[in-house]
Amino acid sequence: MRVQDITDVKHQTIYEDELATKARATIRDFGLRILPVINEKRKLLAIVSRREVMSISSSVSPIRVKGIMRDPKYTATIEDEAFTVAKEMIKQDEWNIPIINSAQDKTYKGVLGLENFINAIIRTSPEKLARPVSEIMSTKNLVTCSPDEEVDNVWRLMQTRSLAGLPVVRNEKLVGIITEKDLIASAETWPTFESAKGRHRASSIISSIMKTQVIAVEPFAKAIRVAKVMVSKDIGRVPVVDEKKRLVGIVDREDIARLITK
Repeated sequence: MRVQDITDVKHQTIYEDELATKARATIRDFGLRILPVINEKRKLLAIVSRREVMSISSSVSPIRVKGIMRDPKYTATIEDEAFTVAKEMIKQDEWNIPIINSAQDKTYKGVLGLENFINAIIRTSPEKLARPVSEIMSTKNLVTCSPDEEVDNVWRLMQTRSLAGLPVVRNEKLVGIITEKDLIASAETWPTFESAKGRHRASSIISSIMKTQVIAVEPFAKAIRVAKVMVSKDIGRVPVVDEKKRLVGIVDREDIARLITK
């Protein structure tokens, strides 16, 4: 399986001279994790991720895309072997990467996400996902937050720990989940978001924007069930709970992809 077989060739792009607020709106409206930056010849220049657009504090910011874009940590070509690329994505901790024509020709061709790779395996080799999630879930150093914590503090925690989402827990029980996508979608509760009068809003609490209808599984659930949920619902992580709904672990796309590539 080659990268070109599973690349999203219709993924949105942006130019470096466009407003950074347009990049933020595009990422929000299309639910993107990265937004490739290209020039008029469709050559890949850089990327913008959710983390970069969260740094824009105003809805009328004059900052251009070139002021927040960054080099991708990893870029693959359309002819690369998909399993090799997926392994490198896991190593680099990158869930989405831009794809170019070749090492010599930087023409942008699309975006490859771990979900594209996982979906291909669900269709072609489901036996690779037969193990229970108890064998692949993360249980050590689980980072969680409370529904009563301020959004600003949780956002800073997510930045510091390089986390795209956190389970929300009260009295050891899972009550919700908060992600970067939720923060971007909830414009009025963005950290450091300015009001129309230029004053910073008071920080809201997590319960005001967290998702409470959380898809969770028990430890004996098969990995393929989690993989199908991730692909169909476009979610990056699934909490694992015991019979009393207490959080005991979490499975993310990297865990699923790592199982496939072993």
